[in-house]
Amino acid sequence: MTRILSYNILVGGTRRIDQLTTVIHTADPDVVGLAEATDPKVVEELASRLGMQFRLSGYGKGARDWHLAVLSRLPILHTHVHTRPVFDRKYLLEVQVEEANGSPLTVFVIHQRSNFERGTESNRIRRAEIQEILSIMAPYQGQPHLVMGDFNSLAPGDSLQASRLLRSATHKHRTRARGTSTTHSWRKFTRHMVSRAVGVVVNNRAGSFVVDKVAPNYARGGIDLLLQAGYVDCFRQANPTALGFTCPAIVPSGRIDFIIASPELASRLTTSRVMDSIPGIQAHEASDHLAVCADFA
Repeated sequence: MTRILSYNILVGGTRRIDQLTTVIHTADPDVVGLAEATDPKVVEELASRLGMQFRLSGYGKGARDWHLAVLSRLPILHTHVHTRPVFDRKYLLEVQVEEANGSPLTVFVIHQRSNFERGTESNRIRRAEIQEILSIMAPYQGQPHLVMGDFNSLAPGDSLQASRLLRSATHKHRTRARGTSTTHSWRKFTRHMVSRAVGVVVNNRAGSFVVDKVAPNYARGGIDLLLQAGYVDCFRQANPTALGFTCPAIVPSGRIDFIIASPELASRLTTSRVMDSIPGIQAHEASDHLAVCADFA
C-alpha cells in the first residue's frame, strides 16, 4: 500500500513543528505534499523527525514566498519545478518516487490562490492554472500520477457553509473589539460596522440560506476540468456522501484540499479520509487546514 497525504501547513509552520509532526506521524504517510512550505528549516526538521527525504520548489526568504514541498519515505527518482506565467503562485512541484513494487509514481503539488474578493474573475484565474497543469501532466497519461494540494476551489456538487464561517469570523471580531480601547480609527469603525451587518445576515435562517447558496459561485475553480479529463477525486470516490470539509480547521466549512488521481492510480484507491481527529492535540493547533490522505493498494 502507498499512502499519500496533502497538507497546507499555514505560512511555513514556524513555531508549530511539534504539532505538524504529530499530525503527519499520526497519518503515517509514504509521501506528503505540503502547501505554504515557506520556511525551509521547518521542512528540513519535519523530514528529519519523520525519517523522510524532502524536496522543495525553492528556498523561500520570506513568509509570503509561497513554496511547495514533498516529504517521502519512498526513494525519489527525480524532481522538477514548473514555473509558468499563468501560475498565480509561481510553482507546480513535480516529484517522482519509486513505490515498493519498483514502479514509478509521479506526484504534483499545487497551491492555488483564493482571490475570492475578485469575484468570478478568481474562478477564471484558477481554471487557467488547471488547464496548464493538465498540459504539464499530459506526458504521464497511461502512467500512475496524481495532483494534490490546496486548490481553493470546490468540487462539483460540494457545498460551502459560508454562513457558518462568517458567524465564526464576526464572533471573533466582536470579541477582539471588546478588549481594545474605545478610541477607534475610521477604518476600525468601518470594519466593525461591516462585521455587525454580516452578523445580522448570517445569524438568521433566511440570510444564512442566501449566503450559502451564493458563496459557492466564488469558489468554482477547475476541479471539474480535472474530472472531465478522467482524473478522480479520491476523497469523493471513497466517501460519496461525506462532507469532508478541510478548511478552516477550527470551524470546517468547505472542502478545498484534494488528492486527485489519474485513472490508473485511482483503480488502486482503497480509502481516503480527512485528518480531523489527532491524538494529543486539536487539529487547528497545527494549521488552519485539515490534512487529507488517500491509500492505494
